[in-house]
Amino acid sequence: MEVRINKEVRNYQESLFFGLSLRQFLFSLVAVAVAVGIYFGLRPVLGNGEIGWVCVLAAFPFALGGFFQYNGMDLERFLLAVFRTEVLTPKRLWFRSENLYATLLDHAIGKERLSLD
Repeated sequence: MEVRINKEVRNYQESLFFGLSLRQFLFSLVAVAVAVGIYFGLRPVLGNGEIGWVCVLAAFPFALGGFFQYNGMDLERFLLAVFRTEVLTPKRLWFRSENLYATLLDHAIGKERLSLD
């Protein structure tokens, strides 16, 4: 019998339904509900091929919400961090190199010219 233990205990996620965590399961249910709603809502308007793509594209953001993780952040924390850094506090960083050698050389040449005059 083999018992698997995560190398990092904090990364442990309890699986409740079909190997999914509660968050992943709930977001998957919402994605399915959105896809079914769009299917029945647009069935009279679109054909079967097109409606399938619309359902997939509409359900994708909800499914992504349950499975997305970046640097330990869930989707809503990640979007909030992006909003804060890009919208609330946008910064333009300028790089200005400072060549100390050239500055000292110009200074020395200037002194030398003054002493020659």
